[in-house]
Amino acid sequence: MNTVWSFSSLKTFQQCPRKYYHTKVVRDIVEPDTQATLYGKTAHTVAEEYIRDDVPIPPQFAYMQATLDVLKAIPGDKLCEVRLGLTRSLESCDFDAPNVWWHGIADLVVINQTQTMAYSVDYKTSKSARYADVKQLDLVACGLFAKFPTLQRVKSALLFTVSKEFVRADHYVEMLPKYMQKPAEDVARIDAAKENGVWNPVQGPLCKFCAVKDCEYNRS
Repeated sequence: MNTVWSFSSLKTFQQCPRKYYHTKVVRDIVEPDTQATLYGKTAHTVAEEYIRDDVPIPPQFAYMQATLDVLKAIPGDKLCEVRLGLTRSLESCDFDAPNVWWHGIADLVVINQTQTMAYSVDYKTSKSARYADVKQLDLVACGLFAKFPTLQRVKSALLFTVSKEFVRADHYVEMLPKYMQKPAEDVARIDAAKENGVWNPVQGPLCKFCAVKDCEYNRS
Protein backbone atom coordinates (compact mmCIF):
# COMPACT_ATOMS: atom_id res chain seq x y z
CA MET A 1 0.00 0.00 0.00
CA ASN A 2 1.36 3.40 -1.01
CA THR A 3 1.87 5.68 1.98
CA VAL A 4 0.47 9.14 1.26
CA TRP A 5 1.67 11.55 3.88
CA SER A 6 1.69 15.19 4.91
CA PHE A 7 3.57 17.19 7.50
CA SER A 8 0.77 16.75 10.04
CA SER A 9 0.30 13.01 9.46
CA LEU A 10 4.05 12.40 9.78
CA LYS A 11 4.05 14.31 13.07
CA THR A 12 1.21 12.09 14.27
CA PHE A 13 3.30 8.99 13.55
CA GLN A 14 6.33 10.48 15.28
CA GLN A 15 4.18 11.32 18.29
CA CYS A 16 2.57 7.88 18.50
CA PRO A 17 2.39 5.07 15.90
CA ARG A 18 -0.72 3.65 17.59
CA LYS A 19 -2.57 6.93 17.15
CA TYR A 20 -1.40 7.11 13.53
CA TYR A 21 -2.73 3.60 12.89
CA HIS A 22 -6.21 4.41 14.14
CA THR A 23 -6.55 7.89 12.64
CA LYS A 24 -4.64 7.50 9.36
CA VAL A 25 -4.58 3.80 8.39
CA VAL A 26 -7.78 2.03 9.45
CA ARG A 27 -9.49 5.36 10.20
CA ASP A 28 -11.78 3.88 12.84
CA ILE A 29 -11.24 6.99 14.99
CA VAL A 30 -11.90 10.54 13.83
CA GLU A 31 -10.38 13.36 15.83
CA PRO A 32 -13.06 16.03 16.41
CA ASP A 33 -12.48 19.68 15.68
CA THR A 34 -11.65 21.79 18.71
CA GLN A 35 -12.39 25.44 19.31
CA ALA A 36 -8.77 26.19 18.38
CA THR A 37 -8.86 24.26 15.09
CA LEU A 38 -12.18 25.82 14.06
CA TYR A 39 -10.80 29.28 14.83
CA GLY A 40 -7.70 28.51 12.78
CA LYS A 41 -9.75 27.40 9.77
CA THR A 42 -11.80 30.60 9.90
CA ALA A 43 -8.67 32.76 10.18
CA HIS A 44 -7.19 31.03 7.13
CA THR A 45 -10.36 31.74 5.14
CA VAL A 46 -10.34 35.39 6.22
CA ALA A 47 -6.71 35.79 5.12
CA GLU A 48 -7.29 34.00 1.81
CA GLU A 49 -10.35 36.06 0.89
CA TYR A 50 -8.69 39.34 1.86
CA ILE A 51 -5.48 38.67 -0.08
CA ARG A 52 -7.19 37.21 -3.15
CA ASP A 53 -10.50 39.05 -3.37
CA ASP A 54 -10.18 42.13 -1.09
CA VAL A 55 -13.02 40.85 1.07
CA PRO A 56 -13.12 43.09 4.17
CA ILE A 57 -11.69 41.54 7.32
CA PRO A 58 -14.34 40.91 10.01
CA PRO A 59 -13.93 42.95 13.22
CA GLN A 60 -12.91 39.92 15.30
CA PHE A 61 -9.90 39.43 13.01
CA ALA A 62 -8.96 43.12 12.73
CA TYR A 63 -5.64 42.36 14.44
CA MET A 64 -4.55 40.59 11.24
CA GLN A 65 -5.08 43.62 8.99
CA ALA A 66 -1.69 45.31 9.25
CA THR A 67 0.27 42.09 8.78
CA LEU A 68 -1.82 40.97 5.82
CA ASP A 69 -1.37 44.40 4.25
CA VAL A 70 2.39 43.82 4.34
CA LEU A 71 1.86 40.60 2.38
CA LYS A 72 -0.51 42.26 -0.10
CA ALA A 73 2.16 44.88 -0.81
CA ILE A 74 4.73 42.30 -1.96
CA PRO A 75 5.03 42.61 -5.76
CA GLY A 76 4.33 39.51 -7.82
CA ASP A 77 1.63 36.98 -8.67
CA LYS A 78 -0.27 36.02 -5.49
CA LEU A 79 -1.60 32.47 -5.27
CA CYS A 80 -3.74 31.36 -2.32
CA GLU A 81 -4.24 27.84 -0.99
CA VAL A 82 -1.88 26.23 -3.50
CA ARG A 83 -2.40 22.46 -3.47
CA LEU A 84 0.89 20.63 -3.95
CA GLY A 85 1.84 17.02 -4.55
CA LEU A 86 5.05 15.04 -5.03
CA THR A 87 5.65 11.51 -6.26
CA ARG A 88 8.26 9.25 -4.64
CA SER A 89 10.71 10.45 -7.29
CA LEU A 90 10.01 14.05 -6.15
CA GLU A 91 8.21 15.02 -9.34
CA SER A 92 5.21 17.33 -9.21
CA CYS A 93 1.73 15.80 -9.32
CA ASP A 94 -1.80 16.75 -8.30
CA PHE A 95 -2.62 16.90 -4.60
CA ASP A 96 -4.80 13.77 -4.86
CA ALA A 97 -3.17 12.04 -7.84
CA PRO A 98 -3.08 8.21 -7.80
CA ASN A 99 0.71 8.28 -7.55
CA VAL A 100 0.98 11.09 -4.98
CA TRP A 101 3.45 10.38 -2.16
CA TRP A 102 3.59 13.68 -0.22
CA HIS A 103 0.99 16.43 -0.38
CA GLY A 104 0.45 19.77 1.30
CA ILE A 105 -1.09 23.20 0.87
CA ALA A 106 0.75 26.51 0.71
CA ASP A 107 -1.42 29.21 2.31
CA LEU A 108 0.09 32.04 0.26
CA VAL A 109 2.65 32.03 -2.53
CA VAL A 110 3.96 35.19 -4.21
CA ILE A 111 6.04 34.58 -7.34
CA ASN A 112 8.26 37.40 -8.57
CA GLN A 113 8.25 38.82 -12.08
CA THR A 114 11.17 36.72 -13.29
CA GLN A 115 9.53 33.52 -11.96
CA THR A 116 12.81 32.59 -10.24
CA MET A 117 11.97 33.45 -6.64
CA ALA A 118 8.86 33.04 -4.51
CA TYR A 119 7.63 33.93 -1.05
CA SER A 120 5.77 31.18 0.77
CA VAL A 121 3.74 31.99 3.90
CA ASP A 122 1.90 29.65 6.25
CA TYR A 123 -0.55 31.19 8.70
CA LYS A 124 -0.51 30.08 12.34
CA THR A 125 -3.12 31.16 14.91
CA SER A 126 -1.38 29.94 18.05
CA LYS A 127 -0.49 32.76 20.42
CA SER A 128 3.29 32.43 20.22
CA ALA A 129 6.05 31.29 17.87
CA ARG A 130 7.85 29.61 20.76
CA TYR A 131 7.36 26.07 19.42
CA ALA A 132 7.57 26.91 15.71
CA ASP A 133 8.58 24.00 13.49
CA VAL A 134 10.05 25.10 10.17
CA LYS A 135 10.18 21.54 8.79
CA GLN A 136 6.74 22.20 7.33
CA LEU A 137 8.28 25.02 5.30
CA ASP A 138 10.93 22.66 3.92
CA LEU A 139 8.26 20.36 2.52
CA VAL A 140 6.18 23.13 0.98
CA ALA A 141 9.29 24.59 -0.66
CA CYS A 142 10.02 21.20 -2.22
CA GLY A 143 6.50 21.07 -3.61
CA LEU A 144 6.86 24.58 -5.04
CA PHE A 145 10.21 23.83 -6.69
CA ALA A 146 8.65 20.82 -8.42
CA LYS A 147 5.43 22.61 -9.44
CA PHE A 148 7.17 25.75 -10.69
CA PRO A 149 10.42 24.52 -12.33
CA THR A 150 11.82 28.02 -12.95
CA LEU A 151 12.04 28.74 -9.22
CA GLN A 152 15.55 28.82 -7.79
CA ARG A 153 14.80 30.17 -4.32
CA VAL A 154 11.84 30.24 -1.93
CA LYS A 155 11.76 32.68 0.97
CA SER A 156 9.50 30.91 3.44
CA ALA A 157 7.84 32.03 6.66
CA LEU A 158 5.48 30.90 9.36
CA LEU A 159 3.29 33.90 10.17
CA PHE A 160 1.89 33.86 13.69
CA THR A 161 -1.06 36.16 13.19
CA VAL A 162 -1.80 36.81 16.87
CA SER A 163 1.72 37.70 18.00
CA LYS A 164 2.64 39.13 14.56
CA GLU A 165 5.85 37.07 14.50
CA PHE A 166 7.52 35.75 11.37
CA VAL A 167 9.68 32.63 11.59
CA ARG A 168 11.70 32.64 8.37
CA ALA A 169 13.68 30.13 6.34
CA ASP A 170 15.41 30.33 2.96
CA HIS A 171 15.20 27.41 0.55
CA TYR A 172 17.21 26.67 -2.59
CA VAL A 173 16.27 24.28 -5.37
CA GLU A 174 19.59 22.39 -5.31
CA MET A 175 18.88 21.43 -1.67
CA LEU A 176 15.58 19.71 -2.45
CA PRO A 177 16.86 16.13 -1.95
CA LYS A 178 18.38 17.10 1.41
CA TYR A 179 15.14 18.69 2.62
CA MET A 180 13.35 15.40 1.93
CA GLN A 181 16.01 13.04 3.31
CA LYS A 182 14.92 12.87 6.96
CA PRO A 183 11.15 12.87 6.26
CA ALA A 184 11.67 10.05 3.74
CA GLU A 185 13.43 8.01 6.43
CA ASP A 186 10.47 8.49 8.77
CA VAL A 187 8.00 7.53 6.03
CA ALA A 188 10.03 4.35 5.54
CA ARG A 189 9.29 3.58 9.21
CA ILE A 190 5.58 3.91 8.43
CA ASP A 191 5.99 1.54 5.48
CA ALA A 192 7.74 -0.95 7.78
CA ALA A 193 4.97 -0.68 10.39
CA LYS A 194 2.38 -1.41 7.70
CA GLU A 195 4.37 -4.44 6.53
CA ASN A 196 4.95 -5.80 10.04
CA GLY A 197 1.62 -4.82 11.55
CA VAL A 198 3.39 -3.32 14.59
CA TRP A 199 2.05 0.02 15.86
CA ASN A 200 3.49 0.45 19.34
CA PRO A 201 2.04 3.29 21.43
CA VAL A 202 4.29 6.01 22.83
CA GLN A 203 3.52 7.44 26.25
CA GLY A 204 3.61 11.20 26.58
CA PRO A 205 1.99 14.23 28.20
CA LEU A 206 -0.68 14.43 25.47
CA CYS A 207 -1.98 10.90 26.03
CA LYS A 208 -4.86 12.06 28.21
CA PHE A 209 -6.16 14.19 25.35
CA CYS A 210 -5.84 11.46 22.70
CA ALA A 211 -8.90 10.23 20.79
CA VAL A 212 -7.66 6.61 21.07
CA LYS A 213 -9.47 5.91 24.32
CA ASP A 214 -8.69 2.18 24.59
CA CYS A 215 -4.92 2.71 24.63
CA GLU A 216 -3.21 1.60 27.83
CA TYR A 217 -1.60 5.04 28.17
CA ASN A 218 -4.83 7.02 27.90
CA ARG A 219 -5.83 8.13 31.38
CA SER A 220 -8.69 10.43 30.44
